[in-house]
Amino acid sequence: MSTTGLPSFFEERFGEVEAYLDLLDELQRATRKGAPRFSGSDYKISTSQQKILYSSLYLQLYNLVEATVSRCVDAITQAAALAGQWKPHQLNADLQREWVRSIARTHTNMSPENRLKHAMQLSEHIVQQLPVASFSVESGGGGNWDDEAIFAMGKRLGCVISVTDSTRRGVKASMRDDLGPLKLVKDRRNGLAHGSISFVDCADGVDVEELRRMASSVESYLREVIDCFIRYIESHNFLRPDCRPNGGAP
Repeated sequence: MSTTGLPSFFEERFGEVEAYLDLLDELQRATRKGAPRFSGSDYKISTSQQKILYSSLYLQLYNLVEATVSRCVDAITQAAALAGQWKPHQLNADLQREWVRSIARTHTNMSPENRLKHAMQLSEHIVQQLPVASFSVESGGGGNWDDEAIFAMGKRLGCVISVTDSTRRGVKASMRDDLGPLKLVKDRRNGLAHGSISFVDCADGVDVEELRRMASSVESYLREVIDCFIRYIESHNFLRPDCRPNGGAP
């Protein structure tokens, strides 16, 4: 994915979050006149069903967080492999390490023969001075993405995640259980995914205003994270300083 594709991807995905919040708004508004019901039907939406719908937003937001990080990381590796422009020795030390890890599969359990095969492939690539081809970075995640994990991933790739003071305060501000918005999304998502909390209990005492504030904080943070990755890529900071066109970023 190119850097131009990152903002458009985010706009589309966050638009889904906003559309869902609008639905929850209408549902909450309707409950002020009694249990909501579908037009032409006597079926009523229960309080439990309303809470289940509220809880689903945690899943949707976490999906957005994980997808955003994954797209940003992929954009870096795609830039490094673009049109065979760059050689492995031109990558910065952090990304070069990730390239070796991917090509040699250093962190994968395999037989001695397979390990030798991948070591030979790495050796041949370096000896022949072949350009960097498509590779992937193991970004992990697995239910663990929050602001600290995102910062750590950026550091691992040599990309500094720097956000404004207001965004940092927003993402660190305690919402529930002494957790900031991103950590709360991760915690509730994991609780729902692993069955340690029910969808009804997850949204107990929660209203749409709170969900909107949470979504807004997550949105602001992710937008600035995307900007950090875009600057990193467009400044060619994935390369060594002496290999960057026009010297890269100051």
